[in-house]
Amino acid sequence: MRSLLYKRLILLLISLLVSSFGTLLAQSDSVQLPQLPVPNQLLKTRNTLILPLVARSIETDWSIGLAGSFTFRFNRHDTLTRTSNTQALALYSLRKQFIAAINGTTYFPGERIILNYQLSYSNFPDKFWGLGKEAPDNHEEAYTFQQYYVYLHFQRKIRDRIFAGLIYEYQRLLAVDYQSGGLFDQFNVQGRYPYHISGAGLSLTYDSRNNAFSPDRGGFLQVFFNHFSPAFGSNFRYTNYVIDFRRFIQIYRQQVLAIQAYGFFNSGNVPLRSLASFGGSNSMRGFYDGRYRSKNQVVVQAEYRVPLFWRFGAVGFVGLGNVGSHVSDLNFQDIKYSYGGGLRLALNRKERLNLRVDYGWGFGQSVSNGLYFQLGEAF
Repeated sequence: MRSLLYKRLILLLISLLVSSFGTLLAQSDSVQLPQLPVPNQLLKTRNTLILPLVARSIETDWSIGLAGSFTFRFNRHDTLTRTSNTQALALYSLRKQFIAAINGTTYFPGERIILNYQLSYSNFPDKFWGLGKEAPDNHEEAYTFQQYYVYLHFQRKIRDRIFAGLIYEYQRLLAVDYQSGGLFDQFNVQGRYPYHISGAGLSLTYDSRNNAFSPDRGGFLQVFFNHFSPAFGSNFRYTNYVIDFRRFIQIYRQQVLAIQAYGFFNSGNVPLRSLASFGGSNSMRGFYDGRYRSKNQVVVQAEYRVPLFWRFGAVGFVGLGNVGSHVSDLNFQDIKYSYGGGLRLALNRKERLNLRVDYGWGFGQSVSNGLYFQLGEAF
């Protein structure tokens, strides 16, 4: 029975991704970006927003800090290229967590080159329930980590809306403070001592989204692998594989149905902070990020976005997913699901940069829930 459910799950995911990608290619003419510069139309090339930030998530509780968003174009006459963006933040939470990060996407003229990047430092008291899809609430154990993280993704257009890319990822775990003899030792968790990883990989991307922050048309399909090896200076040898499919459909006027199917897989000796991490503010909202950890993960989620009035909008969302140490474990046994809703406030209506407030419930071995204040959409 378990084998039959697993086969059905895999066939369902494959058919969803293949048919959706085929639909994207077939409908590429109906999801149009402007093809020619608009004469005499001048676009604002730079926009800077800096504001004090009050945020909340299950992982951090309330946090305060400073956030900045910088959007720009290289050419004010260029309506073909999407707006580039850089976001920076520094947050300190009531749980004595500190995060400083810079991330963004730069679209070079004609989108011939796209650069994604993220640089961050975290000093983060966190929680751990063990490994795998069965992680009882009473196993909760506190630990703290300090980490530097660098992610660079260089993409080159090879044809309309299709990009080939080169990825580099570096992570340095400075320290892990955990309970000796507890879950980390019992599970023999790799990476419970200071380490660093370094790896490179390749990607292939189809991207017809019409906006960088909150698209209402188009789709996105990205597959990539990233190999970590002592040859790159890594303490661990393993390979990470990811497939990320998203579709944005305008249902009625400005109402949008957003869908994401996400698979995260690892092979080899995977350290703690590179395991699949279930939950968080962007995936399976309502679950603590890391509530379930394992080598592999599959998540399918959908969100319905509705404009209300002035700068306000509302959303409803649902999610379904699971984790497992083997791909065969990604079945309907102990399946997890979540749902919730939220409000949106457009900080920059032209670029569709939103402040979001979400409340989600997660259902696994028990029920969890949480409130999120975040900048930008979940996906």
